[in-house]
Amino acid sequence: MRYNLHVVLIEPQIPYNTGNIGRLCVATNSKLHLVGKLGFSLNDKYLKRAGLDYWSFLDYEVYKNFEEFVERNKNGRFIFVESPAFKLYTEVSYQEGDYLIFGSEDYGIPSEIIEKYWENSVTIPMFGPVRSLNLSSSVAVVVYEALRQIKKF
Repeated sequence: MRYNLHVVLIEPQIPYNTGNIGRLCVATNSKLHLVGKLGFSLNDKYLKRAGLDYWSFLDYEVYKNFEEFVERNKNGRFIFVESPAFKLYTEVSYQEGDYLIFGSEDYGIPSEIIEKYWENSVTIPMFGPVRSLNLSSSVAVVVYEALRQIKKF
């Protein structure tokens, strides 16, 4: 199947966020990739509740670590969403099939990954004392900007 986008979560910890992101993926014809140690079971009732009755429509894959993810998707174009980053998320020219990569709620994308892919990193600007946005909110912001650019609505 051809997807508009791929959403990648590295070690997500909160089932509500992942469930909500799964629902977003179904709504946007995006595939979800879950990488590394998850902070919940994929059978978690909170995960399913946040995804409502759409979870059965979600196409997702699970990977034991980031290396396995890269190996299985080596032809993908990876864009890392983190703070700080190389540029703003609006300064990227998104393409159909891009892999939008987000870190865990607790610590973001591991530093060794960001250091390796620094030039492919983007950030969402924030004002005031806020250090970070909710993971599902961040995913929605970037996914819909990418879809706007590739004219999917």
